[in-house]
Amino acid sequence: MEKKELIQSNTPAKTVNLFRKSIKRLAPPPELTVSEWADKYRVLSKEASAEPGKWKTSRVEYMRVPMDAISDPEIVQITLMCSAQVSKTEFLLNMLGKYIHHEPSPIMYLMPQLDLAERFSKTRFAMMVRDTPVLSRIVKEAKSENSGNTILHKSFPGGTLVIAGSNSPASLCSSSMKVLLADEVDRFAESAGNEGDPLSLVEKRQTTFWDAKRVYVSTPTNKGESRIELAFNEGTQESWNLPCPQCGMYQPLVWAQIKFIDEECDKVTHECYSCKARSNESKWKSGKGKWVAKNKNESHRSFHLNELVSPWKSWDSIVEDFKKAKKNGKEMLKVWVNTSLGETWAEKGESASDEALFQRRELYNCEVPDGVLVLTAAVDVQVDRLEVEVLGWGVGKESWGIEYKVIQGNPRQKAVWDQLDDYLKKTWQYASGEQISISCTCVDSGYCADEVYSFCFGKEHRRIFAIKGANTYGAPLIGKPTRGNRRKVAMFPIGVSAGKDIIMSRLKIESPEPGYCHFPLEDRGYDKTYFKELTSEERIMSYEKGNTVYRWQKKPGHQRNEALDIRNYNIAAFEIFNPNLELLAQRPRGELYKQAAPNRNVQAQRRRRMINKGIS
Repeated sequence: MEKKELIQSNTPAKTVNLFRKSIKRLAPPPELTVSEWADKYRVLSKEASAEPGKWKTSRVEYMRVPMDAISDPEIVQITLMCSAQVSKTEFLLNMLGKYIHHEPSPIMYLMPQLDLAERFSKTRFAMMVRDTPVLSRIVKEAKSENSGNTILHKSFPGGTLVIAGSNSPASLCSSSMKVLLADEVDRFAESAGNEGDPLSLVEKRQTTFWDAKRVYVSTPTNKGESRIELAFNEGTQESWNLPCPQCGMYQPLVWAQIKFIDEECDKVTHECYSCKARSNESKWKSGKGKWVAKNKNESHRSFHLNELVSPWKSWDSIVEDFKKAKKNGKEMLKVWVNTSLGETWAEKGESASDEALFQRRELYNCEVPDGVLVLTAAVDVQVDRLEVEVLGWGVGKESWGIEYKVIQGNPRQKAVWDQLDDYLKKTWQYASGEQISISCTCVDSGYCADEVYSFCFGKEHRRIFAIKGANTYGAPLIGKPTRGNRRKVAMFPIGVSAGKDIIMSRLKIESPEPGYCHFPLEDRGYDKTYFKELTSEERIMSYEKGNTVYRWQKKPGHQRNEALDIRNYNIAAFEIFNPNLELLAQRPRGELYKQAAPNRNVQAQRRRRMINKGIS
């Protein structure tokens, strides 16, 4: 007799049923992707959703692949740069619910501010737990007796959830975590108290987990300053493509192809960039979409979404929002670009005034003003000279031009590089007589590359690095360094367009505050020629195949741009050094020289950090 029949014949039915229920409870949950989990278990709350009830991924089909990417063992990071009205919060909540229920582990949900984190816990998270039965059975309310839960800390069988604010150092320095879900990263604090960048802090808490996952989500802000755009550009850069209702050509829905009044239909349409046919919203959205990647990255998938794909936002209403924003001025238009198109804001065809910058030079009466906490240097290599700028940095990345120097001579001659080496070893004085030295230097290797590599060889302990500009718009400001050169020195690729975006935004700040650029009135190389070179380019917006493209180009009549390039390399040097300016500002002035001056004792530590950043 089979075992099943023996149990049924000799065991009371009540005992059999109890046995079966016990086995079912002990059995591991079935393997489900996030979208499968959400379709099976997730319930949308009536207070937070326009369509309460059972979750249906098919309603937002474009979210299926980004949600399920977290289940891929090869994927470490997922980035979603998006507009409003595309279910980005539900995207994160579904991941959170699936991990709590099926893969319990240490999790952090990170928001811009601590008060927003508390509000999220009391509303969106609490409502999801309340209305999703599989979660309400395992996550107890904070007010429950002996629940072990608070508003910002949740315990459940096999795991914990910390809900934190980027401005709270205490919550970011908690125990290790496997999963990081970061919401609205472009609104994060620049520094968590005096601890530094909040995202860098929490990423360090994941190093003990071989299967760690992190998810960054945000509407973007300003070009060149947006965390989410930087993360997006480092990933696969995927866009949601739909087939043209007329010719079938797959393409993303982009604002450049939206036509307000169609001559035939008298309504909002989207023009196919291939066949030029215009079709209305319902025809486009009825097509079967797919994600198309622009970049290769085996561990980081990044996605972009705008309101044009949203099932809750009509094209008519998007056009009306655009008209209102345009009517109400640049600031409102900026908000519309960020929240409706899910794109960063960049000034169109604008540049700072060289004359205005020249006129605002100020008298330092010392080599280094008191606000300076760190010095960097940048070197541009020309056929008959080296050009160098030393730049001082203070809290909030306020900067002071210290000196712009030209070293005449053929860069293929060792004597020229010896002169540069002596210059970079110089110490600079405050009015008090205390000293500071250069902390990091970037040398452009676009010309005389072998000579640059030879100069940088053996100087990593002084943080002197070779760089090379990458002109592709959207390239990250600092790429992963490589050693594929004859001298095997570290060479950093630099996204020069990203750097120029930052320079332009800072040059337009008109009074001392974070980001403001000071220039000396003393004779230190900051003459009218310098400012003409610094403002020699402008950013132009154009459209290519339906996509908005920004490019930097020289203004008419401007031939030289060395000062702009060197200022760009100085920004790169600062970001490579990555000092904690707020912490340095609290230290006695006499300790700054010891803190900032490179020495050979840090050489081994520096090499380890380089390896961690991806140098082979």
